[in-house]
Amino acid sequence: MAHPGPRPSTPAEKAPWSKRPRHTPLCPPHGDNFWGEAGLSLAGWHRDSWGGSPPRAAGAEGAALAFGCGRSASASMMEERPPSSSQGRQGWFAARNGSSSSLDLESVVQPLALNPWDVVLCISGTIISCENAIVVVVICYTPAFRAPMFLLIGSLATADLLAGLGLILHFAFVYFIPSEAVSLLTVGLLVTSFTASVSSLLTITIDRYLSLYNALTYYSERTVTRTYIMLILTWGASICYGLLPIMGWNCLKEPSTCSIVKPLTKNHLIILSVSFFMVFAVMLQLYVQICKIVCRHAHQIAVQRHFLASSHYVTTRKGIATLAVILGTFASCWLPFAIYCLLGDYSYPALYTYVTLLPATYNSMINPVIYAFRNQEIQKVLWTVCCGCFSSAMPFRSRSPSDV
Repeated sequence: MAHPGPRPSTPAEKAPWSKRPRHTPLCPPHGDNFWGEAGLSLAGWHRDSWGGSPPRAAGAEGAALAFGCGRSASASMMEERPPSSSQGRQGWFAARNGSSSSLDLESVVQPLALNPWDVVLCISGTIISCENAIVVVVICYTPAFRAPMFLLIGSLATADLLAGLGLILHFAFVYFIPSEAVSLLTVGLLVTSFTASVSSLLTITIDRYLSLYNALTYYSERTVTRTYIMLILTWGASICYGLLPIMGWNCLKEPSTCSIVKPLTKNHLIILSVSFFMVFAVMLQLYVQICKIVCRHAHQIAVQRHFLASSHYVTTRKGIATLAVILGTFASCWLPFAIYCLLGDYSYPALYTYVTLLPATYNSMINPVIYAFRNQEIQKVLWTVCCGCFSSAMPFRSRSPSDV
């Protein structure tokens, strides 16, 4: 039986590709690779054939033809389709929450995925607010607490209370009520409160030093005047620092000038860090002088009362240990963040900022324990409140700041 020859080509198959009718079911010789490389070339072919935009049927036939020969044109269109709004937000979330280069204190319009570090900061702010609110209420509603020492402790508690509220408000505005203007206000509040907290620690150190250096004239009117002057300077400088980002010194319009804490600029954060190191240096020098005065006074008392050398040593060691705990706590909480502010850049991972900032907030949590709850007069008021027999006119023995 003779083998049949090849099937003769039809007129449609003999025609060039550009002249073939649109219903030709024949695939091009390149097969699957042709459609993988050419993509939507059928759309251009039909557009050339019809002299303009092809009708809907041509697009459907082209997609069906591509599906029969290889990869469908609709699949290519799906791959080349621009991302939807939801896909764009998801990618933006990943860049912001996964690989964000700095701690972003500015809120945005898009909803954010919850960051565990921000949750920890919010919880810390809640604890800080509760602790310092107790101290502020006790000092404000007890007329006996009007001495300069208690005014300075109240200033410290107020600053830490505002810092805790600032952390809570920042969390709320970023995740629930995003607003750029309100975000700048919360950033200004945080800068003001933390600056006032550090400055209040300096004023307490100065007050303690003067109470020992000028023990005979400490309870004069000049001490009260000096205390008010220190409070005015403390809060005046702190408010000025906090108003800078609100008045326009921020990096919202120039992201390249951002620091590790957005929207603060790098120069602004450098000024804050240098100011902190100056405050820390003054506090260190004053506490060294306080240690010398304490040792000298303890030695004089031991000689006058014929105490044993061991008793003098124990008293001196106790005073130095207390001062070391106070200064060591302050340094361990704030030094890592202050150093990182000088060395870090906006391109650094946000994790480093959170790790150094969190201990700084803990300082506001520890301050009430060191400066307020250890005070015997405040302890008495707290015990009477807990027992339900609060009396705002309770008599107290006047104590020197060196006793705190």
